[in-house]
Amino acid sequence: MANLSIRNLDDAIRDEIRLRAARNGRSVEDEVRVILREASQGGHTAAAGLPQEPPSTAPNSREILRQHEGSQPKVTLIVGGGIAAYKSLDLIRRMKERGIHVRVVLTQAAQRFVTALAASALSNERAYTDLFDPQSEFDAGHIRLARECDLIVVAPATADLMAKMANGHADDLASAILLASNKPILIAPAMNPLMWGNAATRRNVAQLQRDGIRMIGPNAGEMAERNEAGVGRMAEPTEIAEAANTLLRPQRPQPLKGKRVLITAGPTHEPIDPVRYIANRSSGKQGYAIADAARAAGADVILVSGPVELDEPRGVNVKHVESARDMLAAVEAALPVDIAIFAAAVADWRVVNEGAQKLKKKAGEAMAPLQLTENPDILATISKLEANRPPLVIGFAAETEHLIDNATAKIKRKGCDWIVANDVSPATGIMGGDSNTVNLLTRDKATGEIAVDSWAPMSKEDVAATLVARIASSVTKDNA
Repeated sequence: MANLSIRNLDDAIRDEIRLRAARNGRSVEDEVRVILREASQGGHTAAAGLPQEPPSTAPNSREILRQHEGSQPKVTLIVGGGIAAYKSLDLIRRMKERGIHVRVVLTQAAQRFVTALAASALSNERAYTDLFDPQSEFDAGHIRLARECDLIVVAPATADLMAKMANGHADDLASAILLASNKPILIAPAMNPLMWGNAATRRNVAQLQRDGIRMIGPNAGEMAERNEAGVGRMAEPTEIAEAANTLLRPQRPQPLKGKRVLITAGPTHEPIDPVRYIANRSSGKQGYAIADAARAAGADVILVSGPVELDEPRGVNVKHVESARDMLAAVEAALPVDIAIFAAAVADWRVVNEGAQKLKKKAGEAMAPLQLTENPDILATISKLEANRPPLVIGFAAETEHLIDNATAKIKRKGCDWIVANDVSPATGIMGGDSNTVNLLTRDKATGEIAVDSWAPMSKEDVAATLVARIASSVTKDNA
């Protein structure tokens, strides 16, 4: 059989073969042989006239994973052989939290501190250790690791590894990748303070800086060695991950910088007794996405959140509440603000007399009717303030019928400036889902006329980004 080669294949096909080989623990050549054998056997089966499943047009889980990974920035993380290498495992996790795809390279010395298995488990990728690995080097794997990424991070960058970088050595996988790369490189030095201050290290640092290498740290503090302290500690994983994220995602324009934005999100829980409550089916996803988008636009964001199962957006001041009255108190305490966005699904009613103990069923007796009273209307309360009313107040209208008519009536009744209206009928899957289809109603402050802008279906993150862009445009126009 002729030698197998994948050099001339389409990039996407080649990447898929490599990913499949890594997952199956085979060389790429063996994986190609398996694929050919499977294809050959499939052809015989079809020729035998057996019924065949029609090809599915829906993406399978592997395709979805590849599409997701393809949209993420990619980092090749080189782990040097110092005691700080143990922090590299946390660094992998911190970068993945920021949506960064990580592939790990361990120097021979690094493997004395952390294992390839641990790095693979955390990165969900094979960890690379050997320049002469036949499973990856048959097609110059070190070149792929050097080029098929958006950034190379070296953490810890030991004195030895920095010396190799400064002087162009390439005698192992890590140094070969660094010498063969045309990508940005970020290093996090870590060594004993005397090593850091040594004249040779200072020369190497100066050379690396002239070569355009970015550097974070080292920090000052206690060393691993007893009674040693000074400058030489590796920067913390969160610091390195944030520096990498900044390089991968340069700061976008911040049209809301200097603006204070208040957002409500999620449901409210109105207790019936210590066990039961009245609530809406809100997940809080849309409000949280808006908070994240507003923060990215430079705003100082206060998020008043009802009970949800979501991680807090980074860089956002989150206030957790339970009931509608709690939410109103938190909103009023946050004033004054420049923009208020009320995305929470606030319960309209609460029980007049909350049970101190769990209400019990009694045989043969009907349950006593619950007496309800109306909750405070947060949107109307803030919209109609005479003092401290935000210049732009935006509400949400979650409807199941007559969407535009009901939203138009709501914007007039509540006194807000904009309404984001969506159909939350069960068939739409919007309530609790990841996508949304909205209509933006805006009221002209001079004439009172209401304009309707219907948006195409999109993810809740895209709805948030689009809404924040419209807000920024409106604020800029008003300030002109």
